[in-house]
Amino acid sequence: MASAPQAANLPLFYKDLMPLNSRDHANWGSKSTENATWIVGQHAIPLTAEEFVHASRNYPIVFSNSDTPVPLALMGLNEGVNTFFDETGKLTDPVYVPAYVRRYPFLLAKLNPESEELSLCFDPTSDLIGDFSDGNPLFIDGQPSESCQATLDFCRNFEEAGFRTQAFVDELMKHGLLMDGEVAIQQQGNDQPFVYRGFKMIDQEKLRELRGDVLRTMNQSGMLALIFAHIFSLEHMSEVFGRQVQQGKGPVLAPAA
Repeated sequence: MASAPQAANLPLFYKDLMPLNSRDHANWGSKSTENATWIVGQHAIPLTAEEFVHASRNYPIVFSNSDTPVPLALMGLNEGVNTFFDETGKLTDPVYVPAYVRRYPFLLAKLNPESEELSLCFDPTSDLIGDFSDGNPLFIDGQPSESCQATLDFCRNFEEAGFRTQAFVDELMKHGLLMDGEVAIQQQGNDQPFVYRGFKMIDQEKLRELRGDVLRTMNQSGMLALIFAHIFSLEHMSEVFGRQVQQGKGPVLAPAA
């Protein structure tokens, strides 16, 4: 249900990566679109901890079932189902859109494995960037344009948020607060519930058992607010399931043996 977003050694959405530079891309521009085609059919979107409160108003927030769990906003409960974006990639409801989606087709990446320096790269298969006259120029007189600088700042902020998110997840794991998740949803007219697994969630029993000094530290750091945003967001599981059914994308129960 919620596997870690990795494919062919490239992050989710990205089919290829190329570094942006003023020599090869002097006349290139970027443009925006209302049709985020890259998110069509994607049900689980990476989320930074700083987005938990905003995202929890619309989506269930879970953690990927991997050695290094990643927070995910669920836009559908089944693989290949996105109930918030239509088949053209257009948003169907006025909901919060995760930064991971808004960052595409750009991202910061290491060009040299031996260096910690990150460079602004892009997916060259995207039609949002290229040598076209319309859109926002990426370079002016060989220097990054205001639009390009804003994109670079956004990607830097996203990377920094990613480090803070990893620190948050590390703390959860340190205290044994993540457990294998399971949600059962009973649909009217069916005797059997639909059971969803393959993700991690907060173990509320272990949370209640934490020592007072640990809880106090978590409260002061803001961790508790994030934990409860995650817990409360799980109430959206049934809502997203209902959206799937309403859109004709609901799961089908296997016949009883």
